[in-house]
Amino acid sequence: MGHCGNATNVSILYMNDYKTNGCDGISCKGCGRQDKKLNVFDWLVDVPGNLAETDFVEVQFKNTRKGYYLNSNKIALQKDDIVAVEASPGHDIGTVTLTGSLVLLQMKKARIKSDAEVRRVYRKAREVDMEKYYEAKAKEQDTMIRSRQIAKDLGLNMKIGDVEYQGDGNKAIFYYIADGRVDFRQLIKVLADVFKVRIEMKQIGARQEAGRIGGIGPCGRELCCATWMTSFISVSTSAARFQDISMNPQKLAGQCAKLKCCMNYEVDTYVEAMKRFPARDVTLETLDNTYYHFKSDILKREITYSTDKSFAANLVTISTRRAFDIINLNKKGIKPESLLEDGHNQEPQRIDLLDQDSVTRFDNAKKKKKKKKASGRGGTGHSNREQKHPSENNGAQE
Repeated sequence: MGHCGNATNVSILYMNDYKTNGCDGISCKGCGRQDKKLNVFDWLVDVPGNLAETDFVEVQFKNTRKGYYLNSNKIALQKDDIVAVEASPGHDIGTVTLTGSLVLLQMKKARIKSDAEVRRVYRKAREVDMEKYYEAKAKEQDTMIRSRQIAKDLGLNMKIGDVEYQGDGNKAIFYYIADGRVDFRQLIKVLADVFKVRIEMKQIGARQEAGRIGGIGPCGRELCCATWMTSFISVSTSAARFQDISMNPQKLAGQCAKLKCCMNYEVDTYVEAMKRFPARDVTLETLDNTYYHFKSDILKREITYSTDKSFAANLVTISTRRAFDIINLNKKGIKPESLLEDGHNQEPQRIDLLDQDSVTRFDNAKKKKKKKKASGRGGTGHSNREQKHPSENNGAQE
């Protein structure tokens, strides 16, 4: 028992050594909490001398807003520390999300110039600072709802998506979405008069708004714009065409109502792979029929041809190598017996195009399964009853 108790104490000490900076569970210092958007894993945190590389630290505020501040007072800071930083006017409250060498790389990624204005870290947040911070944060929801009504009364074609108060409550940032330029000079005057704070307006796009709100994508993972993506590249429908994705607006659009950014991730691979496919307007000639391109499976390197140009008829699937062989034969004036190498055509596949998008297309399968289960149970019971009669007869004979 004593030995087990010592082992338990050692394991608890071991867990406490690795439970740092408010991390829940066993994790190293670089992990930090994963509940913040655009979280960066600090893989250099345990490297000796890493913190001495720079005095800059990365501080995160509400949602995806980050800033880089100079720790000129040499305060011992680490990830998840809440600090008061310089703002204009007053101070702001944020959380340290990165220290050491990676901060310089993040500043380079954010394209912060060397001659840009450098703001300082004042101190670790005190109890008085946190009271003001929570008091200011409590006003954000009501401020956003009221500001939307004010913008509507002024006839402005804009949507105020979020409001963020500065840590000391002296300033408020209004994030808005608009299709074009908006003259909000009158709006700023009204907002400053109503809320008695300094007003700053920031225009953001639909993708940035989705990143600030966050959510889960259809892939089951957190939105890319909320976890790691900071620069947004335009996405066109040609990316969907190259990848043979169904041109369904509901499936192509993300939570921002724009085309999904992830369609750009693999489009270059598909474009490169398409170079190894024959042109879609090339027809294949056999002794019996003329075949037209129907669809391509780029990953399998297979092409499906149809005998009709408009719809699926007598579909035959062959490899790209076989397609090029037939094209070369047709150029020489030779027509093979079949598209397949063995000379036998596949059995025609019947496709009900209307049934593919039916909402109830899975109901029939479920009903059939239920019927099979019911018939199986009935058959078993019947066989048991049949087996029971001989035994009863034997018992009667005995």
